[in-house]
Amino acid sequence: MKIDPRKPADLSAQIAQAIRDAIISGQLIVDERLPSEAELSDQFQVSRPTVREALKRLAAQSLIRTQRGASGGAFVNRISFEDAYSQQITTSTLLLSMNAVSFDTACEARFALERACAPLSAQRRTSDQLATMRAEIFRQAQPGLSDEAFCASDVAFHRALVDGADNPVLSYQLAGAVEAMQPLMNMITFTARSREEIIALHNQIADALEQRDAAKVDATLVELEAYTRKLAEDVAQQFRKPA
Repeated sequence: MKIDPRKPADLSAQIAQAIRDAIISGQLIVDERLPSEAELSDQFQVSRPTVREALKRLAAQSLIRTQRGASGGAFVNRISFEDAYSQQITTSTLLLSMNAVSFDTACEARFALERACAPLSAQRRTSDQLATMRAEIFRQAQPGLSDEAFCASDVAFHRALVDGADNPVLSYQLAGAVEAMQPLMNMITFTARSREEIIALHNQIADALEQRDAAKVDATLVELEAYTRKLAEDVAQQFRKPA
């Protein structure tokens, strides 16, 4: 593991990247103890506070864990898909906001990815996941539900659909699509949308999943995408109207 002290990047960031690369490549394996702070300080020719900051970065990403005591130290962590979800959501949200991704592009990606889950979810969804979707539909129909709560319920509904595919890799990849793109799209369309229309489409999806009808799930997601795009266009037209 090496760093280049001539590079302008933060030295602690370089050290964290070097250790991260060693973990990804298999040079450092799960549960392996990292060299001590003193050893890493000598290896990278930096101060111990710089090493300590690098280890904090890695711990924040769940790549390492620390243990106290005589047999303690920093160890390579076995990161789970669940641990990585929040990072995927944060990264997706930042990418969308920093790169000014258009609504149509985000909408296309989000529904294309979710539709990929539809056949698997129709086959594999559990009764608990179906019950979660029904519960969210019931919640969405409650009078006085705030826009923020409706959005959160919308995300939970689609999350259950995705998780119904019973594929942790797909669920991880879609964490950003559902839990980052969906709220951003809701922020744009909430003033124009009909909750009754969305609830009706959600009911169609849940019914199709209960019947294990993958084609119907897919068709309803296509319908929901078209409705979402129309909402965005309606909102855009309102903003384009002369005052």
